[in-house]
Amino acid sequence: MKLITFLGALLLSLQAQAFDLQQLSDQLAKPSVIHGSFIQEKHLRALPQPLVSKGTFVLAKDHGLLWLLKTPLQQDYRISAQGIARRDANGWQLLPNKSAGAEQNRLFLAVLQGDSSGLQRDFELQLQGEATQWKLTLIPRSLLLKQVFTRINIEGGPLVQTIELLETQGDSTVLRMQDSTADQPLSDAEQHDFAQ
Repeated sequence: MKLITFLGALLLSLQAQAFDLQQLSDQLAKPSVIHGSFIQEKHLRALPQPLVSKGTFVLAKDHGLLWLLKTPLQQDYRISAQGIARRDANGWQLLPNKSAGAEQNRLFLAVLQGDSSGLQRDFELQLQGEATQWKLTLIPRSLLLKQVFTRINIEGGPLVQTIELLETQGDSTVLRMQDSTADQPLSDAEQHDFAQ
């Protein structure tokens, strides 16, 4: 009886360990296009209430990310392998790539696309849970990232649902991805935005 109990416990623990970083990467990399909306809360130590912004996003595996801010101001961003671009009256303009924001956006794209090899260069990754409900904790490895973040928590199921950035100065950002779907192709306008 003890042997059966032991084998049962062993099987359960093996099943609990079965969901690993490679499986999470494969799961997040599977959809070719994801559409959704987001709410971003920026918690600053100096302010009693968080700064809240809302918008929509389009993540396309072969193109990058369209980040369309609707409130409090309207601003469109495109994050791709070429860098970060912002739309103005003249079209898409590439932004300087030297900022900490650029590094944060590159990281954000790696998270959403399930690029665990890219993340493992910069972070120690700790994964808990299973395919339908998981939590990934990123602990910075490099000195540069340690100066900015204490850790990053990412939670999700089939797709990423929440990203929490905890900064060394005590500020934090919580990003909630809502209504995410992976069943719509890119629209003509979205294809045009990625091609510019």
